[in-house]
Amino acid sequence: MTTDTEEPTLTVDELAARAGVTVRTVRFYGTRGLLPPPVIGPRRVGHYGPAHLSRLALIEELQHHGMTLAAIERYLEQLPADLSAHDLAIHRGLVASWAPDSAEDATRAELERRAGRALSDEDIDRLAAMSVLERADSPDAFRVDPGLLALGVQLLGVPIAHETILAARTILLEHTRSAAHALTTLFKDEVWGPYRERESDPEHVKAMKSLSAHMQPMVVQALVTAFQRSLKEELRAAFTAE
Repeated sequence: MTTDTEEPTLTVDELAARAGVTVRTVRFYGTRGLLPPPVIGPRRVGHYGPAHLSRLALIEELQHHGMTLAAIERYLEQLPADLSAHDLAIHRGLVASWAPDSAEDATRAELERRAGRALSDEDIDRLAAMSVLERADSPDAFRVDPGLLALGVQLLGVPIAHETILAARTILLEHTRSAAHALTTLFKDEVWGPYRERESDPEHVKAMKSLSAHMQPMVVQALVTAFQRSLKEELRAAFTAE
């Protein structure tokens, strides 16, 4: 697992602004146990960090998929307790791949406010290469995915060439499309086919609706776990051999 190096420094107001939610929402998620408590600093002021921001983005994305708070609680409980902000951002990014219309309009100033830092033209180019944002008609207008932005900004500090990012994006798209096609075929043959034969059964219809509402996040979580394990094994093998 990766570890967070950035200390919790955000107030609840700053966290809410960065996440694009209200302070009331942050506090509500905290009372439900969906968001870890803040780190209490001097004068009893609570401070939040990258993991809180990433978890907020993941919760909002799961709600976007129609999951209830109870279902989100169960989903989060299945995640390892030591997931870093980076790992949570990866989970959110893969969940977001099921919802391509989640992007929002933003000006350059709004983009930088959400990112929590100034962004150079080179930064914008790199974020575009990572599919975090798209340029609109105006030079000061963008279509940005708020959740992917947090992960993209973290990766700006990694010394990876722009061309390497584009090549990695091509590899990921190729293999994720292949996996999506295989999973869709499996679902169609093994689940949807039998359902069509029993669609007059009220209980089976109810079960299918429940499966449809929760299948995507479950599949994404399985893909994330499998990919992380495979990548760890490949990296260990590659660098051990040298």
